[in-house]
Parts: sequence; C-alpha cells; structure tokens
Amino acid sequence: MSIKKIITLTAVAVISVLMIYGFILISRIFSANTKFYEKEVYVHVPTGATYTDVKKILEPYIKNFDNFEMVASKRSYPENIKSGRFLLKKDMNNIDLVRAMRSNVPVKLAFNNQERLENFAGRVGSEIEADSLSLMKAIKDPAFLQSNGFNEENVFAMFIPNTYEIYWNTSAEKFRDKMIKEYHNFWTGERIKKAKEQGLTPVQAVILASIVHKESVKKDERPRIAGVYLNRLRLAMPLQADPTVIYALKLKSNDFDQVIKRVFYNDLIMKSPYNTYVNIGLPPGPIAMPDITALEAVLNPEKHDYIYFCASVERFGYHEFASTYEQHQINAKKYSDWIASQGVTR
Repeated sequence: MSIKKIITLTAVAVISVLMIYGFILISRIFSANTKFYEKEVYVHVPTGATYTDVKKILEPYIKNFDNFEMVASKRSYPENIKSGRFLLKKDMNNIDLVRAMRSNVPVKLAFNNQERLENFAGRVGSEIEADSLSLMKAIKDPAFLQSNGFNEENVFAMFIPNTYEIYWNTSAEKFRDKMIKEYHNFWTGERIKKAKEQGLTPVQAVILASIVHKESVKKDERPRIAGVYLNRLRLAMPLQADPTVIYALKLKSNDFDQVIKRVFYNDLIMKSPYNTYVNIGLPPGPIAMPDITALEAVLNPEKHDYIYFCASVERFGYHEFASTYEQHQINAKKYSDWIASQGVTR
C-alpha cells in the first residue's frame, strides 16, 4: 500500500473519530437534560450557596449531571453562583439550564387584607428568602422608624396593598426600603393635600381607612362611612367603631384567629388604646391593612351630616345612617332584635 493511501485512510479514520466525538459532544450539550414532567419548575438558591449546594438543589431536576457539569464548567458557572429564584423548563438542554441559573426571576408578591404586622411579615416571609422574624426586626428598627416618622404601633400604615415584583433573595432590609419608597410614591402631593383637608396626616388617613375597611365590604358605601367618622372627629366625639373593639379583644387575648361577630357592653368599656368607645380620636395604629378603595374613601369622603350608623337588616352588608341619636336608636334596635333572633352569642 502506498504512503498516499495510508495517509488518506488515516485522515479518513481521524475525521470519522472526530465526527463521532463531535456528534457525542453536541449530543451531550444540546440534548434535553431534564427529568421533571411539569412544564416548568422554580428552584431557589439561598444567599451564600456554593456550587456543592447548587448541585444538591438541581439534582432532582437534571437527568445527566455529568453532561450538565461539563457545560457548566466550560461556562464558568461553578465560580459564579447566583442566589435567587430560577425558572427551569421541561426539556431544556445544558446550555439553556446554565443560562437559566444565571437569570434571577422576580416573585410577583401580592398582599392585602392583612390584619396586623405579624401576619403581614409571615405572608411576605413565605414568598421571599427573608423570614418573618428578620422582616419584623428590620421594619421595627428604631433608626428606621425615627428617620421615617413612624413608631412600632403605626408602622403598619407604611404598606400599601398592591402586587409588587420582588427578587426572592431580597434581604429584609432591602424589602423594607422598597416598601418605604412605594409608600412615598403612593402619597403624592395631591393625596397629602386631600388628607390635610380632612385634618389628617397620611398615617392618620391609613388608620381611619383601616376602620372604614373593616366596617364595610361594600366599596360604594365606604365614602359615606368615612364621612361619619370624619364628622365625629371634627365634633370631638368618640368614633365608637366596633371593629376597633374587636381588634382590642383579639390583641388582649393574643388570638387573631378567633371570629367575633358581636360586641357586648363589657367589651365597650374595656381599657385599651384601640377601644374607640372609651378614647376620643384615632387608635394608635391601623387595625388592618386597608385596601385602596378604603383609603380613597377617607381622602374623598361623602359630605353629609350623619354621625351615626348601624348594620341594616333590610340591605345585608350595608348600613342605616342617622343624623340624630333618636333615629339611630330606632335603627339600632332593629338590628339588635334581628341579631338576637339569629342566636349570635359572640
């Protein structure tokens, strides 16, 4: 056999080997390498995680880890771990997987109707890396409170219900700082002016809105209820809001899971800064997280001369309003008789 043929055959053999190797390599890189059946899954990498930690996190989702590690190493992923929330899609190849682990996907965090700061911290802590204890500590930090004009009882007024995009690995302090920015964004010059026209600061407006929020789920009625309470504040009358008494009862027993449908005379004379039957003015902090309609009701109240209201027995969910105590007594007796007929004891 001539040297020329030997060289040709050798070249063909080398090329064939390289082609086979290239095919295997391409297959290892570009073949689907997931082993979950859902269309997509999210994985969470904690702050400070190492590549060893990441491998443990990803192991349940990746079919051939050797192939993934080969690509990850070539792309310097082990030396550049990112913490956060990452989206993996079914049948991703290794390049896609590495790329996905570098793209932190924010959480759409929605919150409303939280009853107190502790519940709120628990809600947020279930969605991001920071836990409820670290969130409470950051929010109640004395320096933060003082610099922003809050105290421990009214700082709950800072949180405006909405849907926010938050990175999962956001620290408690950064979450708190984002929320104070959102608070200032909400309280525009126009809203501050409207609150001032009602004789309120933004924090006081939120506190009153929390009472309005608890008094009625009927959004169209909230401006009228807000008007009643504002009339009472101007007359230096106690607000006499049952929801504040209910909040005080729950606070006293430290049981916010209980359901209280009715308040009694002994409840109305209970000593508590949140009991608006024995204290004139607003309670020291919100009794719930009011939604935007309740806030807008306080800023844009209905103008009227009502100073009393009680639940209606004819239009359930709504209230009957009165300008005189005599008319209010008639309305109140109707409701009292009805509730007694229902056998409600608490």
